[in-house]
Amino acid sequence: MDQQKLDYFRKLLLEQRRQANEDLTAERTTALEDDGAVKDPGDAAQSDQNRDSSFEAASRDSDLIEEIDEALSRIDDGTYGQCERCGKPIDEERLKAVPTARYDAECQAKIEAAQGTETPSL
Repeated sequence: MDQQKLDYFRKLLLEQRRQANEDLTAERTTALEDDGAVKDPGDAAQSDQNRDSSFEAASRDSDLIEEIDEALSRIDDGTYGQCERCGKPIDEERLKAVPTARYDAECQAKIEAAQGTETPSL
């Protein structure tokens, strides 16, 4: 992959990282808000459910930041855009859709099939 394309993907990943950090901060803030004034058991249950949802979202954001950092490391070490399983280039359209992709579409499909995952991937 040429330097211009690598710069494009680095910029895309850095923007996604910035957004994920903002989302993570917001979710943590929401999750840690004290609803001590809630007296109604129904409201308390809803508050607990909202807090749990915020913690789950924060965890997903944290995982995404880790994936982005790994992709940025691959750019730095010259392996970005190369399938970690078979070594073939990952299609640029796939990278545009999933900039953190570690596998080409064929290998990703094989991995998902082996795991019993039915979510489509690019």
